[in-house]
Amino acid sequence: MSESTPEPFFVSQPHSLSGEEAAQKLDSGPEGLSEEEVEQRLQAVGPNKLPAGAKQGILKRFFKHFHDTLIYILIAAAVITAALGHWIDTAVIMAVVLINAIIGLIQEGKAEQALEGIRKMLSAHAQVLRGGDWTEIDAEGLVPGDLVRLRSGDRVPADLRLIDTNNLRIEESALTGESVPSGKKTDAVDANAGVGDRVGMAFSGSIVTGGRGTGIVTATGAHTEMGKINRMISEVQTLATPLTRQMAAFSKSLSFVIIAMAAGMFALGWFLHDYALAELFFAAIGFAVAAIPEGLPAILTITLAIGVQSMARRNAITRQLTSVETLGSVTVICSDKTGTLTRNEMTARQVITHHRDYQVSGIGYEPEGKITFDGKAAPLDANGDLQSVIETMSVCNDSDIAEKDGQWAVTGEPTEGALCTLGRKADFQGDGYDRIATIPFESDNKFMATLNRLPGSDGNRRIFMKGAPDRLLDRCAQQRGASGEIEPLDREYWEGWIETLGGQGLRILAAAARPADDGKTELSVVDLDEDMVFLGLVGIVDPPRPEAIEAIAKCREAGIRVKMITGDHAGTACAIGREMGISASGHAVTGAELEEASDEDLRELVRSTDIFARTSPEHKLRLVKALQANAEVVAMTGDGVNDAPALKRADVGVAMGIKGTEATKEAADIVLADDNFASIERAVEEGRTIYDNLRKSILFILPTNGAEALVILVAVAMGWVLPLTPVQILWVNMVTAVTLALALAFEPSEPGIMKRPPRDPKARILGMHFIWRIGFVSVLIGGATIAVFVIERRLEMPIELARTVAINTLVCSQVFYLFNSRFMRESSCHLNRLFTNRVVWFAITALALLQLGFVYLPFMHTAFGSAPLELRHWLVPLGVGLAVFLIVEGEKALTRKRRNKRQVG
Repeated sequence: MSESTPEPFFVSQPHSLSGEEAAQKLDSGPEGLSEEEVEQRLQAVGPNKLPAGAKQGILKRFFKHFHDTLIYILIAAAVITAALGHWIDTAVIMAVVLINAIIGLIQEGKAEQALEGIRKMLSAHAQVLRGGDWTEIDAEGLVPGDLVRLRSGDRVPADLRLIDTNNLRIEESALTGESVPSGKKTDAVDANAGVGDRVGMAFSGSIVTGGRGTGIVTATGAHTEMGKINRMISEVQTLATPLTRQMAAFSKSLSFVIIAMAAGMFALGWFLHDYALAELFFAAIGFAVAAIPEGLPAILTITLAIGVQSMARRNAITRQLTSVETLGSVTVICSDKTGTLTRNEMTARQVITHHRDYQVSGIGYEPEGKITFDGKAAPLDANGDLQSVIETMSVCNDSDIAEKDGQWAVTGEPTEGALCTLGRKADFQGDGYDRIATIPFESDNKFMATLNRLPGSDGNRRIFMKGAPDRLLDRCAQQRGASGEIEPLDREYWEGWIETLGGQGLRILAAAARPADDGKTELSVVDLDEDMVFLGLVGIVDPPRPEAIEAIAKCREAGIRVKMITGDHAGTACAIGREMGISASGHAVTGAELEEASDEDLRELVRSTDIFARTSPEHKLRLVKALQANAEVVAMTGDGVNDAPALKRADVGVAMGIKGTEATKEAADIVLADDNFASIERAVEEGRTIYDNLRKSILFILPTNGAEALVILVAVAMGWVLPLTPVQILWVNMVTAVTLALALAFEPSEPGIMKRPPRDPKARILGMHFIWRIGFVSVLIGGATIAVFVIERRLEMPIELARTVAINTLVCSQVFYLFNSRFMRESSCHLNRLFTNRVVWFAITALALLQLGFVYLPFMHTAFGSAPLELRHWLVPLGVGLAVFLIVEGEKALTRKRRNKRQVG
């Protein structure tokens, strides 16, 4: 909590104080607080709940979609046409504006629900000592200084400084990212210790998995560690995506050009020709409507929506449309370890006995896999040393595994669940080992022991013991030899293996046992002080997902760096990082080092380091910000509450759908339905494809606008009647965008799309080559349209008929140019490429039907000023369209030839 929090109702850094010191600072006695004290503190600090944030109303969310420079120009055009009495033009322009806003409102993906998700994690009730009596109250009524009792299965109701514990273990992975519950004690720790190292604290929202304890409330509501995360989420500024930044810049630039050219055209018509003022306004509006790509926002939204559906089929559910495209420009993926890169299912990987190293296959709690030695199966009946270790680990065990809804899960401790799975893999039968007495695991002793009656015997009893290797080695003077004989303990041998397994990031448990007297019915620690025989070691790991290893390799090939940011220990993180191919150096930067680093230092660290361990939520958020300060486009993945602020800040937040908390899912842009890191790599590929298709759409749409604008500009400059009216221009823009441009959204991925580096986030969406192509095709199509109109007028064709032929020339040119646009640089003349996207042919058919209606339906003649054509009138537009296709293909061929020469040179 903040250093500035008022005394005496809060205490700063309670983890560094003893329980007695914390109680004194909070003025709390052994009988708890009185009702008067509770009321006073409740008035001062408020209820123990997280504050709710203000939400935007639907009207505000609707009208913000009008906040675009191009939309402002269209609205101004609608106002002027209304003032001039051109009501049909006004209605069509406003319809386009409203449709764009409605689509944006419907598709708006990110609602501010992350705060509500965290609120649901808080405890509903609490056992509290008030006035000397224990009572159960609503957790909202807790205040600093209250004494709270915890039991197995409880959700911790507030941040507590523990003053009494009995084998207390708390699941804190949502806060710390650690795979296994933390053993709790009453010890004070250093003031700078990270959240995961504060053994004397219990944090709000975490879950008690075993034991019991009592603690004094040190923080409630927004002042808890959970509250800090809540505050960080509400304060985090969501960055604009590369696409939205580029489109915003493009819109502004295009708007200035359109306004300047419209003003110039107005002046040209006013000073050089005898145009009436209303006629000039109408021409200027026609120019603005022609130059503005009205269909572009709709095409952008629809293309992204199609990408969303495609990603959903690949198990990536998108909550924000633009995040689909942003994934395609990602340069760094920051991933949490537990449950994201790994399965969050502890797995026994090695069994070490004297002179033997057994390998265990299989991943997670599912009992599928084999135990081998030197590559050969190792059955228990032929390997007594292995049998003794597995017997001890299975019998001295309080947990169990079971299959539920197709998923294997553990009931109890994850580490013990791994040992249960190990026993199942070895076909060990644990029935008949009647337990007589138990010494439960405690954080002070770090071992568990049981006294059991052996199956099939008349009363033979045995003591089984498992726990931390150093504690068992201290209690054993003997070991089981390779052939079953009892021999003196070779401590150097075992410590060598402990160091080796620890260096691989494995959690290590040791096993020991000895016979017990037949009449023995009790078990005490004294019984473990002599005659215990050391049996072996088991190396346990939260294993990497195999598919994640492959996905990381593909990401590296695509020029994307993967960074692991975890709350786990540095050794474990480094070992997992090496195994997954994230970093070969084996170096990790810890949370303590991050605390001391300035923002500048951090920017250098994120350039050179790929593994960060013992991190807090604040560290993860700072790391994402540092990467973004280095101009990286960052995707952050995770599943715990501790990931939520960083997920919200990242350019793309990716949450796990199965094991992710509600808070994390609501803060994320994309949720993986299968919790599979490999789905991110596939989503990146989809994102790159979508960006390519968006560029193809822009490359296709803008020459239409350029050609129309050129037609109006030349007509005014020459003093001609307008070849196209504003509503006719809107018709062409909308039908070609909705049909032809939409077809480009279904284009498949280009070959080698995941072998090229990420695009520069600062790069313009339209490079110089694209600008040249747009200008070239605009002149080509616009010039052809003007030529057709002028020739037909000279042949004394009626104005409505000449305009209709000109419009058809424009539309047919666009149809043929569509095939040019499907391949930005490669040739479109190959027959096998014509049918790779069947939607193109459906789109052309739909456009043909719409255009036939435009030409031949009477009500369309009234609305748009069109006229019916004879068959011969269609030949000229079709011929012009074919000529456009061949000329553009020639330009592409020359461009390829020049590029190849530069590469050779």
